[in-house]
Amino acid sequence: MKLYYMPAACSLSPHIVLNELGIEAELIPVDGKKRLPAHFDSVNPLGYVPALELEDGTVLTEGPAIVQYLADLKPEFGLAPANGTFARYRLQQWLNFLSSEIHKGFIPLLYARLAGPYVETARPKLEQRYAHIDAELAIRPYIAGDTFTVADAYLFALTGWGQAPWLTSYYRADIHFDDLPNLRAWYERVAARPAVQRALKAEGLH
Repeated sequence: MKLYYMPAACSLSPHIVLNELGIEAELIPVDGKKRLPAHFDSVNPLGYVPALELEDGTVLTEGPAIVQYLADLKPEFGLAPANGTFARYRLQQWLNFLSSEIHKGFIPLLYARLAGPYVETARPKLEQRYAHIDAELAIRPYIAGDTFTVADAYLFALTGWGQAPWLTSYYRADIHFDDLPNLRAWYERVAARPAVQRALKAEGLH
């Protein structure tokens, strides 16, 4: 199994999940500017990470799909509820929210120079979405329930773009979460997990 990733990108999410599950995978860094590795265009013609290549050469892309696939390989770890249950649909609700409202919401802030005045429209919307997450984390320790799931891995990767001190040379968005105590407590709790620490170290972020 191979995981194509970029340090501090959203591919940090499946990297964390691999560690949580104890699944060994070859980590292959992608440099989009230099178009390396040269064969990556054949792995994902769209050119972005993450991409998960299985032993038979099958490739799965899109982070929310990848993390669910990985979780289902070892359901006993509880990183995703069983398929067909309402809890699984709730998890998918959160993954969709994170993908459409949080992940995409960060894009103008990450490319602020190109986005120009649009940043001042995008930032309040993202702050509103994070206020909603903070309120949800006031009533439970993790985003989808009482235990850590793949949704927490995804949210952690995204939140780091405005929260983590180690991103100065990677992704950095001009947004701060100092006034969201539940989110900050959650972030510190997730950051302390051994699987997260190993992923950060492997990507040169710690």
